[in-house]
Amino acid sequence: MTTIPKKILLARHATTGAEYQGRFIGASDVPLAASGPVEVARLAKVVAPFGPEVTFSSPLLRARQTVELLASAVAIGVIHQDQDLREIDFGRWEKMSFAEIAAGDAELVKRWSAWSPDFAFPEGEAVAAFLARAGAVADRLARRPEETILVVAHGGVVRALICQLLKLPPQHYLLFDIKPARLTTINLFPEGGVLTGLNL
Repeated sequence: MTTIPKKILLARHATTGAEYQGRFIGASDVPLAASGPVEVARLAKVVAPFGPEVTFSSPLLRARQTVELLASAVAIGVIHQDQDLREIDFGRWEKMSFAEIAAGDAELVKRWSAWSPDFAFPEGEAVAAFLARAGAVADRLARRPEETILVVAHGGVVRALICQLLKLPPQHYLLFDIKPARLTTINLFPEGGVLTGLNL
């Protein structure tokens, strides 16, 4: 790997309200917590030295608010919203705790934990469709002309993009613990990606 790598910066949005903690928040369009500006100010200090030339954001409110706060603190290039950066749709599990889900859908939880490739959240999105979206984003990022690209999205999306960019099996996306308002960095070479920072 002798060529100069493209830098992909993956940021999760800042924390959402306490009423959503420990609950499955995917397609639900919820705002940031009151602590959001402080968290994003810290994130901005981490992002600034990289000087991203362009930013891609999930269209969901918590990501948009994070981007707006970031852009007011540091230069992040032209901002684009990308529908494929939405968090996975948990369907009827949205805004429920794991205990509530396990009590009502024990068999589905077993299938999910066993990584069934055809698993779909009840009344929500199929995991395969979500991973295909992430794959499409990864392909577009790799083809972009910019050398440094910032993505502001969600925990599940960041995990899926890590796997796509590092060419890891997709079922590994649940192995990464992605913290709110933290930065993950990947150097992207023609041969594949190298993880250079996690939860910075």
